Amino acid sequence: MISYIELYGPPVLKAIKALEKISIEMPEVCIMDTFIEKKLDDFASKQTENSKPHTISDKTSIKEDIRWVMGYFEDIGAITKDRCNNIISDSGISLGEYDFYFDWFITPNSEQIRTLIEKIDKALQPIGCRYRIIIKRKNR
Repeated sequence: MISYIELYGPPVLKAIKALEKISIEMPEVCIMDTFIEKKLDDFASKQTENSKPHTISDKTSIKEDIRWVMGYFEDIGAITKDRCNNIISDSGISLGEYDFYFDWFITPNSEQIRTLIEKIDKALQPIGCRYRIIIKRKNR
């Protein structure tokens, strides 16, 4: 399942960082957001410019760079090397009209969904950003 988040800001940047912080402490999910997706697209474009054929592995290889992942998350919280290996979604599912998603490694039960919503509410309330959550099953 994927829990898509549509943010109504400002401050959208602070809201995305707050959602990223939630994800560090939730090993049952990986994530994608507008900033990470853009970085992956830029990386894939750079690979293509270097006359290397564009493949899915080109786009995912930056996710495997522990130094890049640790550097990306260092300003929002401590992240272990193990968590670096699986925090960024490699599902290939696009954000589309959403700003963020939590891609579940498991099929969450209603309590896990409720807990996620509570964490989001708690993280976004102080910064004043509103959101909408849409939960969809993955089409695989």
